[in-house]
Amino acid sequence: MDPLSLARDIDRATRVATLPLGVKMLAEGEAPPERAKVPGRDFGHPIAVCQGYTLARRNGWTVVLSREEINCPLTKIAYGLDYPAEEWLRGEMCCGMYTSTLEAGARTESQVPRFEPGRFRRILAFPLSRADREPDVVVVYGNSAQVMLLLAASLQERGGYLTCRFSPRIDCSESVVRTMLTGEPQVILPCYGDRVMGGTEDHEMAFAFPWSRAAEIGRGLEGLHRGGVRYPIPMPLAGEPRFPPKYVALDQALAARPAPTPRPSDGSNRSNPTGAPVDERFGGG
Repeated sequence: MDPLSLARDIDRATRVATLPLGVKMLAEGEAPPERAKVPGRDFGHPIAVCQGYTLARRNGWTVVLSREEINCPLTKIAYGLDYPAEEWLRGEMCCGMYTSTLEAGARTESQVPRFEPGRFRRILAFPLSRADREPDVVVVYGNSAQVMLLLAASLQERGGYLTCRFSPRIDCSESVVRTMLTGEPQVILPCYGDRVMGGTEDHEMAFAFPWSRAAEIGRGLEGLHRGGVRYPIPMPLAGEPRFPPKYVALDQALAARPAPTPRPSDGSNRSNPTGAPVDERFGGG
């Protein structure tokens, strides 16, 4: 399985509206492709990680983000590009926004998945269909039905259930960091910041999985299709619909009458059997 083939499989099976995303964590000495956009150089300012992911999946750009290119401190800590600050560990970044107390905020921060500080130097985000290398993680945004299909593909050979964790913040740590740390797929509920900064829409969710599961999920999508589990979801529309009683009565009255006949070519008007004069301005004649 190569990135382009998987991108085609996902697109054919799920018809997602934005491009499947590849994310590669770059360690010291690993170079991004020359065409990659660098926010400080190309935009004149740093951005949030979720913005970079949206630029890749919507605009088709390859974006590389270093510590200096990111202005979201929560993400820099989660991705190991900075050490956890004391105020972060104490829950001050949560308290007053997502939690009512420092204690609750500290509990939340303690459960954020994090890379070891210094393990990686940069984040590389790119459309899977334009990859120049295998990603560490694939992230696919879609509606709930499309995400359900990807979930089903991840379980097609293994069976069972997928257990995920959810938080209203730092979803990029769930989609990439937790996925890499656990080696397991994740269903992603886009966080508040992903919606505000990254432009993720209300109907969108995401599904993330490690590249090590790519071939299996590709086979899963094929197996689902053979089994009739497909997108768009088919609906049982061949049944007889039910209408209000007055509609039914009208339909019965219409059925008791002769069906309309084509207008004859001799100029007579069978649609006006009374022979009363008809004003041609209103379609008569």
